[in-house]
Amino acid sequence: MRFVIDAQLPPALAEWLVARGHEAAHVLTLAGLDAPDSTIWDLARDQGRTVITKDRDFAIWGSAGRAGPTTTRALLAWLEPRWRAVEARPYEGVHLVELRA
Repeated sequence: MRFVIDAQLPPALAEWLVARGHEAAHVLTLAGLDAPDSTIWDLARDQGRTVITKDRDFAIWGSAGRAGPTTTRALLAWLEPRWRAVEARPYEGVHLVELRA
């Protein structure tokens, strides 16, 4: 699967996904940290990527058809037991994953 990791999440999350056999890149690499949400959304759509974000705007766009700061270690520890469910989402036709505690 192909993912784009949004700016509020650490680049290490992309590395974590790559280590699990996925194609993943942080928005810093793909478009820069100052890229507007609309640019990230279009880039993900055009490249067939699923957006992983903590940004509520994407969830609103995703539902219309279009938590606070954490350490990388805490994020990955939280995500590990939930990853199978997240990983299934693109196969279900969902192209946005919002990470919420």
